[in-house]
Amino acid sequence: MADLADAAGRAVAVPLAALTRVRRAKPMHPRGAVFGAVLERHGLGAGLGWLDATGTDDVLVRLSRGAGLPDRLPDLLGFALRLPGDPPVDLLLSSSGRGRWTRRVPVLRRDAATPYGSIMAYRSDAGPVWLGAVPQGGPLPSDRAGLAAEAPGRVVLLSAAVGRGPWQHVGTLTLGPPADPVDPDLHFDAVLHAPPGLVTDGPMARFRRPAYAAARRARGSGER
Repeated sequence: MADLADAAGRAVAVPLAALTRVRRAKPMHPRGAVFGAVLERHGLGAGLGWLDATGTDDVLVRLSRGAGLPDRLPDLLGFALRLPGDPPVDLLLSSSGRGRWTRRVPVLRRDAATPYGSIMAYRSDAGPVWLGAVPQGGPLPSDRAGLAAEAPGRVVLLSAAVGRGPWQHVGTLTLGPPADPVDPDLHFDAVLHAPPGLVTDGPMARFRRPAYAAARRARGSGER
């Protein structure tokens, strides 16, 4: 399985790098909106490093459409969170299900107030870990202008699931105003910048590594 996932990632890396050069931007999730946000971490108490810590942090959140399809069509929506630092902590989540098995399955959506999941499991001393985020409130448009107008003030609940266990609440995000410009040139990397105490693992991580590396080389950048 490891060889197959790595080979698939290398195969995807070639067109992904070409798309990066053509777009001169992110090959995936090309259109989005960035917000300052406040993250309150409540602590999981499961021996999982970063997820066990408590405190309040200023972070960045980017909401985006994965393929850049026309706004009227469903798309794979993205939720990215960065806790600044050296290195930063980056979480990259995609619109997904919330059940024991469906949390591993990407789902196309139009409404940005949808469950997001890491899809990719993390390895930890406590077992495999999945991360999730769920914006609260009513429907939320997924286009850039709609997000900039309606996302500020939204509360997002962050959660983690260990092994086959249920989702557990680990933090609360409150979105602030959009950045200026609304979508600055930020590049997130879920593989290089995993939370302390967690290690990217499994077929999805092995698929992502060569694909991310190809995108970085195409941009001449050290990050995704």
